[in-house]
Amino acid sequence: MKLKYGEEKLALSLDKLGEEVETLLPNEKEGVADPLKAVKASLANPIKSLSLDKLVEQRNPKKVVIVVNDVSRLTPYDYMLPPLLEQLEQGGVKKEAITFIIATGIHEPNTEEQNRRIFGDEIVDNYCLISHDPDNNLVDLGELSSGNTLLLNKEVVEADFLITTGVITAHYFAGFSGGRKSILPGVAGRESIQRNHAHMVNLLGNLPKIEDNPVSLEMIEAANKVGVDFILNVVTNSKKEIVEVVAGDLEAAWYQGVKTSSQMYHVPIKKKVDVAIVSAGGYPKDINIYQAQKALDNADYAVKDGGTIVLLAECRAGLGEDVFEEWLNTATRPEDNIERIKERFVIGGHKAFAISKVVLNKEFILISEFNQEITELMFAKKMNNLDEVLSYLADKYNKKYSSIIMPQGGLTVPVMEK
Repeated sequence: MKLKYGEEKLALSLDKLGEEVETLLPNEKEGVADPLKAVKASLANPIKSLSLDKLVEQRNPKKVVIVVNDVSRLTPYDYMLPPLLEQLEQGGVKKEAITFIIATGIHEPNTEEQNRRIFGDEIVDNYCLISHDPDNNLVDLGELSSGNTLLLNKEVVEADFLITTGVITAHYFAGFSGGRKSILPGVAGRESIQRNHAHMVNLLGNLPKIEDNPVSLEMIEAANKVGVDFILNVVTNSKKEIVEVVAGDLEAAWYQGVKTSSQMYHVPIKKKVDVAIVSAGGYPKDINIYQAQKALDNADYAVKDGGTIVLLAECRAGLGEDVFEEWLNTATRPEDNIERIKERFVIGGHKAFAISKVVLNKEFILISEFNQEITELMFAKKMNNLDEVLSYLADKYNKKYSSIIMPQGGLTVPVMEK
């Protein structure tokens, strides 16, 4: 079996594993035959909404804002954006009236090279693209029902017509990405994001169903408060093919995509195992440990307390976030990060908390580009290759252990059968 690692694949000898071996793969669907046609059809017949061209024709907006994903979230914009822009043009919207806001959340802004790779030269050369800044150019929209103050990007707030775009996949504490997540955290202020994400402290390892998830519900409220007029989201498979396109109403369209994504990526297991060997999914899912951590969290659902999680994540861009790095550098034991997050929730620190929560009860082995010293900051054991891992596991368990292989760990969420 080959497991993705960066842009390579590492060979895993299944015959060298323990007594019981299961490969846990998503119940993936084939991509649609004609993705461009599927996007056009969805825009023409959206869910609980008029078609996009008719909506803008009715509203005659002077400023249209389209919120798009940043470099960390692979989104098939080559299929999504041309039909979207075509519909806007048919509805009478001029190019000059359209602004793209890149939903970076607290991530670094996109570079021009990244924008050209993601959106294409045609869009970069003809439209205004702005990377969101979580610390500047914000408008206070008042309190949400949770008490969180909603600070949002000024360009987004001032839009006459607001469209969000994205991909719907499983998310380790928000339940699913896409939809409302384009607004909070996508184009929100740092403090608003921190207070929203603070709910994760009580959710990790015990996610409620999506309709009851407090993180998601607050995100929906934020998106409704700013007034999202239309969404265009896709569900993709691991080949990056579009499986389903959902467009239209913020909630109805997104929940339809969530249903499809859940059917694909929430995978039942009969029992927890001793060992999980998990690939974060290769580049860019393992660009840094900040992103690859999601695969570790997913694997946690499949492994017994006292068991072992082996994570393959290249991490060519290092740790991935300054606060996260600071927390790792200043913690001497996992409990330090858990105690700190309960005292004060800080974005970046939440990833250190998530890793620490796993390693409290499980051994964490990491195959990555990190050296021994950096690996140990994550309370992980560094190993250089899968042969070394298999030899170690054979000694540790005397060759008697159950294991799950997760080739798409960033996507696959193990769920215990009821």
